[in-house]
Amino acid sequence: MASGSTGSRVSCGRDLNCVPEVADTLAAVAKLGFDFLCMPLFHSRFRREFELEPAKSRSGAHTRSDLLLCGRDWNTLIVGKLSQWIDADSEFETERRNSEAALVQELNFSAYLGLPVFMIPLKGPNCANLARLLLNHIHTGHHTSNFWLRVPLMASEDMREDLIENEPTTSVDDTSVDEKTWSWWHSFRTLCDYNKRICLAIEVGADMPSEAVIDKWLGEPIKAAILPTSIFLTNKKGFPVLSKAHQQIIFSLFKLEAQFVFTGTSRHTEKDFRSYLQYLEYLNQNRPAPNSYELFAKGYEDYLQSPLQPLMDNLESQTYEVFEKDPIKYSQYQQAVYKCLLDRVPEEQKDTNVQVLMVLGAGRGPLVNASLRAARQADRKLKVYAVEKNPNAVITLENWRFEEWGDQVTVVSCDMRDWAAPEKADIIVSELLGSFGDNELSPECLDGAQHFLKDDGVSIPCSYTSFLAPLSSSKLYNEVRGCRERDKDPECHFETPYVVRLHNFHQLADPKACFTFKHPTTDMNNNRYQCLTFPVGCNCVLHGFAGYFETTLYKDVTLSIKPETHSPGMFSWFPILFPLKQPISISQDQDVTVRFWRCNNGKKVWYEWAVTEPSCSAIHNPAGRSYTIGL
Repeated sequence: MASGSTGSRVSCGRDLNCVPEVADTLAAVAKLGFDFLCMPLFHSRFRREFELEPAKSRSGAHTRSDLLLCGRDWNTLIVGKLSQWIDADSEFETERRNSEAALVQELNFSAYLGLPVFMIPLKGPNCANLARLLLNHIHTGHHTSNFWLRVPLMASEDMREDLIENEPTTSVDDTSVDEKTWSWWHSFRTLCDYNKRICLAIEVGADMPSEAVIDKWLGEPIKAAILPTSIFLTNKKGFPVLSKAHQQIIFSLFKLEAQFVFTGTSRHTEKDFRSYLQYLEYLNQNRPAPNSYELFAKGYEDYLQSPLQPLMDNLESQTYEVFEKDPIKYSQYQQAVYKCLLDRVPEEQKDTNVQVLMVLGAGRGPLVNASLRAARQADRKLKVYAVEKNPNAVITLENWRFEEWGDQVTVVSCDMRDWAAPEKADIIVSELLGSFGDNELSPECLDGAQHFLKDDGVSIPCSYTSFLAPLSSSKLYNEVRGCRERDKDPECHFETPYVVRLHNFHQLADPKACFTFKHPTTDMNNNRYQCLTFPVGCNCVLHGFAGYFETTLYKDVTLSIKPETHSPGMFSWFPILFPLKQPISISQDQDVTVRFWRCNNGKKVWYEWAVTEPSCSAIHNPAGRSYTIGL
């Protein structure tokens, strides 16, 4: 089986409810191959009293000394757990007050120990007081701990109890049951204002929610998955294994680089507890191999980049180099030119008919080379003009002409919109498309160059369409929120689109076509307005829109970054993200309606966008106040 492992082993921890000797237990757990230990900081049966005497004034230490481990071990090997009895949202005032004091005590002691993570169970929908206390703790200390909210994929009261070992489990279809615990989490993180230090530790039970709900969970900031030993089945040789449904979610969690925590006693007593770890590592080594797109994008997942503005800025050599490595794009361009030449020049004219081809925005020459290869492949004659406005790239083109191309290619150092062409072109070829199709101003550039295309001339590409899809991702929402710049409006970063390799997200509906441009065209007005409605079908939260594009180069030769039709192996474009300032909660019976505008005032182009259903957002980027593309 092909190994998809990147060479990194899975990080696994052991969860214990009772730890008699910390150092001995840590050593035993490490010997079994675990990387860290999850343990309560206070004895699970020691209910401290903060309200009533005489217990309130009980003398002596409330828990063990920090000297049992060295500081480095506390900092790297221990995940603290909140005592199970604590209920900060209890209806009974005495219990609530006691729980509040105990919670603060445990959070403070965790910070004192310097634990990397403290784990807090989420037991129900009422969590406002717990959220307030945790948020207060985060904002009043100088500690750097992160917090894992332990949330089951399905609530214990909704689990089937008639399970037979080794019998495949079936997904539950009741949406309200499926999504119950997700709504607990959504309430909690909303109360905490999406604080980056509050992450998810999902508990995977024997019963699984529907695939749609699992997809929604995978768009959340999952840092850990808790695997009870009770969900493991037994194979013929007596080893623990997981069902196919459980394996699928494990593979998805590998992609998110989640850590795994094993809880419960060994249910395969003839085997060492290592066998659970070994099975997980086996899955890691045999996960589906990453494709060339995933390998290229490694390290760029959910990393926000400003879209290129090649019309306003001159690109650097390394930027050209990255795009030239794309194995698919230029072979498709070559195929398009090849088919176009065969259609335009009959066999009997192949020695006399010389087609004039203009590469508009030639860069360092990859489209010129693709066109010359197509001419050789078609056995047709070609005269090429390579037009490029970047004077640095023109040096590269002139060297190509001197060393390889010769007189067949004329290099023109000029903006295509200002060029007085000496003759008209049969074919114009360009690669001016951005992640949203028209966002690098291909329409304006090609309209400006259309006057030197013959009446029966062909543009490659001949058309392109942008697509939008609603998405949910607290990771990306937080990334955008972190882009604030000192001298700019505090919300301008939410009115800016970003090129991003979408990774930790949930797409809420299939993409729909937004703006379409065709070349050559008689309509030179490139302003656009589109209203799109998406049926979502599940309770969720909207954080923004993913943008994609499809283009027809010539007849049936296409390129696409839309997920359903993505050109295999092509990595020249990541999707584009249009964020929203405020997340919008959506229930399963509601649609999402978004309105998108493309505006051009003669000097610059910009997008504006607004959600109008199920509730209205502000119009983002009015008059291009936060983001424009220079003409």
